[in-house]
Amino acid sequence: QVRLVQSGGGSVKAGGSLRLSCAAPGYTYGTSCMGYFRQAPGKEREGVAVICSAGDSPFYADSVKGRFTIAQDNAKKTVYLQMTSLKLEDTAMYYCAAGPGGDRVLDKRGYNSWGQGTQVTVSS
Repeated sequence: QVRLVQSGGGSVKAGGSLRLSCAAPGYTYGTSCMGYFRQAPGKEREGVAVICSAGDSPFYADSVKGRFTIAQDNAKKTVYLQMTSLKLEDTAMYYCAAGPGGDRVLDKRGYNSWGQGTQVTVSS
């Protein structure tokens, strides 16, 4: 497993923007994919955006395409999630994740390291 340190998040009005950061300062063997998942109260944890070291284009959930952008800084071992045009339904706890990914990179079962989570609240 890899230690992941999250930062960012907070509260914002609908239509606003936030940025999340996730740093993996330690050994990163076996973390070919890193990304963000979110979990709203009473709901399953769902994949939001993932980026893999294989060089493929990032993967996004349909609900965030065109609004969220994931990017990585390899030198800093940090992954960023820029969230724009935020909606009420984006409100959730956001978790950074790292792992092999697997065939379905937005499936949480492909990840064995998780950050502490950060709350994102979008209000009207």
